[in-house]
Amino acid sequence: MAGSPRERARARTMAEITQIGRDHLTKYGAAALSVRAVARDLGVVSSAIYRYVKSRDDLLTLLVVEAYDELGDEVDAALALAPADDARARFQAICWAVRAWALREPARYALLFGSPVPGYHAPREQTVGPGTRVIGALIAVYQQAWASGAVTLPATVTVPPALRANFDAIRSSFDIDTPDPLIARGVLVWAALFAVVNFEVFEQYGPTTFGDLEALFAHHLDVLTETLGFPL
Repeated sequence: MAGSPRERARARTMAEITQIGRDHLTKYGAAALSVRAVARDLGVVSSAIYRYVKSRDDLLTLLVVEAYDELGDEVDAALALAPADDARARFQAICWAVRAWALREPARYALLFGSPVPGYHAPREQTVGPGTRVIGALIAVYQQAWASGAVTLPATVTVPPALRANFDAIRSSFDIDTPDPLIARGVLVWAALFAVVNFEVFEQYGPTTFGDLEALFAHHLDVLTETLGFPL
């Protein structure tokens, strides 16, 4: 670890605070997180920990950013193993990586994609970048597919004019030229992906409705892939 002894000591303490925060998130839930409780488990007086995290909201933001980055790293790792010229495989690699992380880290997934924590408002300047890594990966795959001719424009549903300015903003933000109808389909698939992951993580299907949730997810991915217009 580079840096001065003071910097290394601070980094170790921050790592301990983050680990304890993750443990408390799992045990007690996001709404019950307490800086004082973290200080107690860290073995310091509560006043000492405020040199590292100023409030419960700071602790939550620390955990949010870390979770987004870990999920983003897993998606990047999955994409690194997927064929560079196979948009369908790359899309599905992203989806499987999201599901795997969510099932392994349900409390942290809930912090990102579950019910909002009462009284907490994530600071955009710290969370937007990490929080858009997965959607950025999905958009990049879809843009690549559009640019290569792997998907074609749907001819059945007209995009409402009221959304055109929003789609223009998306194109500008992500530096893409994907047309409105495909962006609309991409939004639908993005929402559907996290909906089916939510149902599994939060056990919304019920305990006996489906005997093989992995097979169900695979089927859902095939439907979503077809919705995007990727070749079968």
